[in-house]
Amino acid sequence: MKPARFLHLVAHRGDAAGHPENTLPALSSALDLGVRFIEVDVQMSANGVPVVVRDHMVMSEAGPQSVVELTAAEICKIDASQPQKFGAQFNGTCIPRLVDVLSLLTKRPQTTVFVSVGRGSVAHFGHDQVIAQVIEALKPFRARCIVVSSDLPAVHRARQTAGFPIGWSIPALDTHTRIKFEALQPEYLFCDRGMLPERYSLSRGPWRWVVRDVPTLDVALDVAAHGADFVATADVRALGEAMRAHAATLAPPRNPETTIAGDDTTIARTTLVRAQPPR
Repeated sequence: MKPARFLHLVAHRGDAAGHPENTLPALSSALDLGVRFIEVDVQMSANGVPVVVRDHMVMSEAGPQSVVELTAAEICKIDASQPQKFGAQFNGTCIPRLVDVLSLLTKRPQTTVFVSVGRGSVAHFGHDQVIAQVIEALKPFRARCIVVSSDLPAVHRARQTAGFPIGWSIPALDTHTRIKFEALQPEYLFCDRGMLPERYSLSRGPWRWVVRDVPTLDVALDVAAHGADFVATADVRALGEAMRAHAATLAPPRNPETTIAGDDTTIARTTLVRAQPPR
């Protein structure tokens, strides 16, 4: 029998199932749930301020506008309450700056944040300028932040200029991509669950795999059996509770290397899963 493995839970854009994604309420809720790994999306404003929003296009009072055409002050007035999903529940919730999000880390000193830099901003400003501004914002929290992007030069720049741990959001799970990440040697590799073929095994290496868009415990256990180390979800409350309940049904690990340190009853800590052979 293979040794037991650990699976970590990532709040993708915060507690986004119950709150507007990438907003302070969503991220505060995820922290209150005890989650220790969070992923946020970052774009760059016209005046070079990193803001936390998924797409480079936003709906302003003037209609659809690119984030890179607006100042941070203008962006931070834009409604992010997702009324089509939540009605009036989160009225007044706006797009936050990255520094506002990072300030929440003072409440939970063990939290790690994956800062996912948007390709739209990189394409407009260039990776040198965008990464420089993001790194400047991350400096007070550098031990707890990982720079992530689908843009390969951007993450390479983050490592080269500031020594940050990096994550690459891969475009495909194929030989060409594997050659690139074997050369890059990132600390993390990100992929969307939808790009996983029917039969696969995630390549082992010095990196750790983060699989996004994991909705249920069954899917989480399946991707873990195929090599995932982290699962990212919008419904962090439901999946976290399911993972914790599943962990409680398993026998305590006997191998000292797999012992959970600290409080293993929280969603935030690693959750034990049974390793299975690849299909």
